[in-house]
Amino acid sequence: MHPILQKTSLALAAAGALALLAPAAHAAGEAKNVIFFLGDGMGPVTVTAARIYKGEKQLAEKAGSLASSERATLTMQSLPYASRIKTFSRDGQTTDSAPSMAAYMTGVKMNNEVISMSAETMAYAANGQQYINGEDTTCPAGNGQPAQTLLELSKAKGRAVGAISTTRVGHATPAATYAHICNRNGYNSIAEQSVPGHANYNARLGDGIDVLMGGGQRNYLPKSVNPSSKRTDTANLVDMMKAKGYAYVAKGSELAALDATKAPKLLGLFTQSEMAYELDRVKQRLDEPSLSDMTGKALDVLSRNDKGFFLMVEGGRIDHALHGTNAKRALEDTLAFDRAIETAMAYMEKKDPGLKNTLIVVTADHDHNMVFNGYSRIGNPILGKVQDYQSGQMAKAQDGKPYTTLAFGNGGRPNATASSQVNAEDGNKPWIAPTRGAERQDLSGVDTTDDNYLQEVGLNLGTPGSETHGGGDVMLFAGGAGARIFKGTMDNTKVFSKVREAAGL
Repeated sequence: MHPILQKTSLALAAAGALALLAPAAHAAGEAKNVIFFLGDGMGPVTVTAARIYKGEKQLAEKAGSLASSERATLTMQSLPYASRIKTFSRDGQTTDSAPSMAAYMTGVKMNNEVISMSAETMAYAANGQQYINGEDTTCPAGNGQPAQTLLELSKAKGRAVGAISTTRVGHATPAATYAHICNRNGYNSIAEQSVPGHANYNARLGDGIDVLMGGGQRNYLPKSVNPSSKRTDTANLVDMMKAKGYAYVAKGSELAALDATKAPKLLGLFTQSEMAYELDRVKQRLDEPSLSDMTGKALDVLSRNDKGFFLMVEGGRIDHALHGTNAKRALEDTLAFDRAIETAMAYMEKKDPGLKNTLIVVTADHDHNMVFNGYSRIGNPILGKVQDYQSGQMAKAQDGKPYTTLAFGNGGRPNATASSQVNAEDGNKPWIAPTRGAERQDLSGVDTTDDNYLQEVGLNLGTPGSETHGGGDVMLFAGGAGARIFKGTMDNTKVFSKVREAAGL
């Protein structure tokens, strides 16, 4: 099918699903299928900015299709039920991803950096030392107990289960669905818990996770076959999973060629660590699948189970771009995440008309410090400099210099050199950043819509990529079977009980 026709077809199918969602949100316990979407770090400002950015793209593609970019609609925002979610962890006013996602998956309020364990579990020793050695765990015996997850409960019901992400599969969000560990940075140990037959396998997964896709080759393959490996033993976890019947793919083209409707189980590891940002994946024509591609293939495998399924889909690199104060990549990844939601809804509408047996939940694990500045006129480019809504002229700060609509409360504010980085793996990009110094740089001649522009920050934390999470509430959107129970403001631990109720787990 021509790409434009395919895009139109998906949009129409998703729109049809949305139209059927609203009048019949269905009773609790009727959702035999659950698709849980998690936009990592996708706070309310990111959602709003992404909606406007989508509108700009729509207008560029077809002038007059919207009255203004602000009037665009994200698929997630079309779902008929919504809530506000409190995200604080057991020991932190501002959470990290591990306990926040684990709260959704287990209903337990945990300490920062702990993944799906009992509340008292500690990620650090009394002397402040993390319970890790390299990427192996050193969690001592007696430091907490595993807390059962929604994925494990679904598996116990005989349902198919899966987790996919644009981060490595052992990153905090996907790991919280299938692993239990006192410190999120024990990536090798997390990987072992996903491998049937390994001594450290999580037996609650039964015969195994049915679908696991994302990055993370360096935690599954030994140095003998992968020089970039972080493993400290000779175990080849990929071979172990293949021996248990998993189809294994390592490239986007391999995933595209795979008939997933016939694959009993599917493992996809497409990069050594995190997958590429969506902007780079497309512009550099990388042989990596999109989040939508992975979502469709995952549903090919999981939807064959007559008892139903549980699938977690994470747009994980939204968070990484925000840590680096690179708003453009954050918004591009948010739109890619939204397209995955559209793909899933269109797919399930064909399998389950009206989504009578399928619950869709979309939320974030925490906020970030990105903010809107000034009083921009309608239609002002969201990545551009503020043009005043009254005069239409460039707005100026007290120092007489223009400023952008999007900025960050804090961040690393790196120099504009090739060695600058927003994350450890992003040092090869020619970042464009406001220069350091007592006074702000004049942005009059700077293209703030450039792919590599890094937004200005208020509090300079010095280290590249050091922008922090925000402690604000996040949004949750829901539709389909059992969705009507999502309303009002609730703690993140309550989302677990709501999903469990809706799915009859």
